[in-house]
Amino acid sequence: MVASIDNDRLRELGADPAAQYARDLIAQLAAEVRQQALKNQALSLEVARLKHWRFGQSSESLDGGAQGVLFDVKTQALLQQEEQAEDRAADDERRSPDKRRPKRQPIPGNLERIEHRYEIDSGLCPQGHALKRIGEEISEQLDCEPARFFVHRHIRGKYACACCQTVLAAPMPAQVIDKGLPAPGLLAQVVVAKHDDHLPLYRQEEIYRRSGAHIPRSSLAQWVGICGVRLQPLATALKQHLLEQPVLHADETPVAELAPGHGKTHRAYVWVYGAGDTVVYDYCGSRGGEHARAFLGGWSGTLVVDDFSGYKALFAAGSIREAGCWAHARRKFFEAHKLTQSALAAEALERIGELYRIEQEIREMDPDERQRRRRQDSQPRLQALHAWMVEHRAQLAKADATARAIDYTLGRWAALGVFATDAAVPIDNNAAERAVRPLALGRKNWLFVGSRQAGERAAVLMSLIESAKLCGHDPWAYLRDVLTRLPTWPNSRLQELLPHRWAAPTATSTAASA
Repeated sequence: MVASIDNDRLRELGADPAAQYARDLIAQLAAEVRQQALKNQALSLEVARLKHWRFGQSSESLDGGAQGVLFDVKTQALLQQEEQAEDRAADDERRSPDKRRPKRQPIPGNLERIEHRYEIDSGLCPQGHALKRIGEEISEQLDCEPARFFVHRHIRGKYACACCQTVLAAPMPAQVIDKGLPAPGLLAQVVVAKHDDHLPLYRQEEIYRRSGAHIPRSSLAQWVGICGVRLQPLATALKQHLLEQPVLHADETPVAELAPGHGKTHRAYVWVYGAGDTVVYDYCGSRGGEHARAFLGGWSGTLVVDDFSGYKALFAAGSIREAGCWAHARRKFFEAHKLTQSALAAEALERIGELYRIEQEIREMDPDERQRRRRQDSQPRLQALHAWMVEHRAQLAKADATARAIDYTLGRWAALGVFATDAAVPIDNNAAERAVRPLALGRKNWLFVGSRQAGERAAVLMSLIESAKLCGHDPWAYLRDVLTRLPTWPNSRLQELLPHRWAAPTATSTAASA
């Protein structure tokens, strides 16, 4: 309605008081309409963002852009391939059964081979002539069996002395659970299945029953709890090793904890700290910053985090330097572009992508060369990006999605620029976000943590499992060996069992221990 008013006719009225009043009223209404439009735009953006967060794809790639190479955008494509693979195979078989198949990947040579030999019974050709063996044709198929259970029989010789009237027997090897049913391999299997494969114990109970071993869920829960207690000293040593690193990543994620006696859950948090090949989980009752201060007490260095206020007190003390995460800043611009098709947001994404392209090129370089390239290539781009944001921010309304992304980035500019001045600091906090992912997957399966103690034990087990995976170890093989050695292992040598120092036992040492 305001836009349809004839301003020329109002101007023709000159300085008439009624005309001036009308002009002032129209200007006021126009300002209110613009303000309301901006508010509606902000609300529409928030609704669209929440819908995208709830129902949309999690990939942050731009359609037709080259930035997908720089970020973890392969997950969606892999999921689509898995969903379509069965249908494609059926269609190929139906349309052209004899069509040439893709090249098969070789079967790993370390797997057990079971031979099946086939010979011509008669030894004669169809014409009745004798056949001469000239070789053999070998083909292989990959097969599997469900979980295979077997029993260790510990047979100890007993000896008697007639003179002393005593009976002696060879000692049993020390066990994690004294006189318990499970061997280290079974304990490792239950722990890894629960905290790495995200299989709740009731599912494990059913799986093991199909393989011929009925293990009550209560027994499985008891074994997991005992392993968490026995491995606590190792997790403490792992934390000490982590706090010796100069650069750490940190993040936190919520989990549901069962409130005793109420049948309801309340929100607890798992804090994640990582550096290189080590990650440590810290289970806490809340998201309060005091938990981070307690964990990092006495540590000094560079902490890579998002903009969560719980870390601010750490940085205010002066001994810990804050480094920002460009993945979080980029995500703000991605949301603005995805939901509003903002050209400014697209340009910001391209400029940030240039920083990531440089990081991709220098990832394997030594620290001195990496720092030289950052000083030569990254710092000028950062300065240009800062000037570009300041220039365009003045042209945008406060409620604009791109403006909010710029405000977030400029507000954290000092922390976001730390990586360009220190070769040891990464450009983002993706290492911590990857460490959070197992928890996000797990809580969709086990739904809640039974108690504070159960959460603390889970943090111990997950710290060892995820650190072993970062070091390239099979977590089952690692835990099995650690649980075998731990009962007699001296505390002074506990560091040797940490994932970054552990080496898989050789066949000779394994046979000797058996």
